Amino acid sequence: MKIIVGLGNPGKKYDRTKHNMGFLVIDELLEEFNETLNKNDFDAKYCRFKYEGEDIFLVKPLTYMNDSGRAVGQLMGYFQIQADELLVVQDDMDMPIGKLRLRQKGSAGGHNGIKSIINALGGNKEFKRVKIGIQHPDKKSVVDWVLTPFSKDDEPVAMAGVDKATNAIIDWIKNDNFEKIMNQYN
Repeated sequence: MKIIVGLGNPGKKYDRTKHNMGFLVIDELLEEFNETLNKNDFDAKYCRFKYEGEDIFLVKPLTYMNDSGRAVGQLMGYFQIQADELLVVQDDMDMPIGKLRLRQKGSAGGHNGIKSIINALGGNKEFKRVKIGIQHPDKKSVVDWVLTPFSKDDEPVAMAGVDKATNAIIDWIKNDNFEKIMNQYN
C-alpha cells in the first residue's frame, strides 16, 4: 500500500501559490493514472486505486497546510496505513525554485504541514518526502511569499520541478525502490 499526500491549501485563491506545490503534483498524478479525487472524507479529498495489485491513495488534505496531520492521521488510522507507506509532497523554502530533494525521513525543518503530520503520527518522522524548492523570499514576509503565485519568469522553473517530482513518484509507484529513486533524482 502507498499513500501519497500533496500538501497545500484548499480553495481557488490558493490554486497556483507556492505553498500548493504538493497539490500540483497530485493533480499531475491524477492525470497520469486517469483518476479523480472521488472521495471526500477524513478532512481530505482522495482516491484509491490499484496499480499492479497494490492499493495507491492520492490525497489532498482539506484542513489547510498547518493542520495537514489531522487528515493524514485519520486516513492512515482508518485504512491501517503504516508510516513507511506514506510519501508527502511539500514545498521547501530552503532550496532554489524547482529544485527537487527526496528524503526517506527527517525533521519538519520548520515546515508547519510536516510538523502537523509528525504530531499526528505520534512523533514518528520515518516517512518519505518529496520536497520542491520555492526559494526563500528576499524582502517579503514568509506568509506573503508562500501564499502568492510564482512570477511569470519563475513559474516555468517551478512547474519543471513539479514535473520532475511527479516523474519520481511514478517511478517509485512502479519500481517500489525509494532509495534507487532518491539516487536517480537527488
